[in-house]
Amino acid sequence: MTETTKPTKPFLRVLAGETVSPPPMWLMRQAGRYLPEYRETREKAGGFLDLCYTPKLAVEVTLQPLRRYGFDAAILFSDILVLPHALGRNVAFKEGEGPVLNPIRDENDIDFLKMDGMEKTLAPVFETVRGIADNLPAETALIGFAGAPWTVATYMLEGGSSRDFTVAKDWMFSRPAAFGKLIDTLVEATTRYLITQIDNGAEAIQIFDSWAGVLPAAYFRQWVIGPIAEITRRIHAERPGIPVIGFPKGAGVLYEAFVKETGVDGVGIDSSVPVRWAATNLQPHCAVQGNLDPLLLVSGGAAMENAVREIREALENGPFIFNLGHGVVPQTSPDNVAALVKMVRKPL
Repeated sequence: MTETTKPTKPFLRVLAGETVSPPPMWLMRQAGRYLPEYRETREKAGGFLDLCYTPKLAVEVTLQPLRRYGFDAAILFSDILVLPHALGRNVAFKEGEGPVLNPIRDENDIDFLKMDGMEKTLAPVFETVRGIADNLPAETALIGFAGAPWTVATYMLEGGSSRDFTVAKDWMFSRPAAFGKLIDTLVEATTRYLITQIDNGAEAIQIFDSWAGVLPAAYFRQWVIGPIAEITRRIHAERPGIPVIGFPKGAGVLYEAFVKETGVDGVGIDSSVPVRWAATNLQPHCAVQGNLDPLLLVSGGAAMENAVREIREALENGPFIFNLGHGVVPQTSPDNVAALVKMVRKPL
């Protein structure tokens, strides 16, 4: 990481390579349906996209978990699919169904992706970033984020979530030039989107590659590592001092190539990654973030406590941020989150 000034916030210190104990912590989907105050605010907004595009409400839901739990980082409340929406695709969130998009069917659809009006559509998101930055406690860092090109491309090609990614993989295997054109467009759009988040107050970036683990190993380097490496390189070059965390969920042993070849300052690991393996193979290269199973947070009690201890004992001797292996699920008890915070804040 290129430093302009030495960071003082614990979360940013870890991403600069320091070991901080007890470790800083935040949780993916820390603003979400498990919190009654979130559900109340969501109702006021109407639809999910309305919540993402209403700065006053998006700022409020971002700050709610900080008031309750005092996490070391806030993450912008938004969604990875605001980017295809800003590029001119139809995106809707249907209750019980998840996201629905008008799928890309041919190369002409890629040519019609409109980068020109992108900033205008995303203006409320940037206003939200500024609003969060203005209201954060002094020691709390602000994370901006986007989806990785591969993961966002799957939604754009499949028209929503998918079990087997038939359409996206068919494009990748049989139409590599057209698929590459879509990925290149998303690399450019994502980089611009993230740099504008930084210019409005984001102090770190996380790139979510939620479907990285479904790629055959032979394609992982080209479509996961390559695009994230390019986005990371551009952020480091154009906004020195801003750290980047990559989260290639499900990457398995390929996590090691990912941290060595992307240049990320931190890596989020999912719950399937053995923590001692991560300490040996990943932590020498960058900070490690993770990786409590979100369902252990639902169960709580001794099982959660044992898992927290195991994670901390393995990773706390190097740069480490405590998090989950994926997002908080709606059925989580807020009391269990409070208990988790207490466990992580306690010296080992």
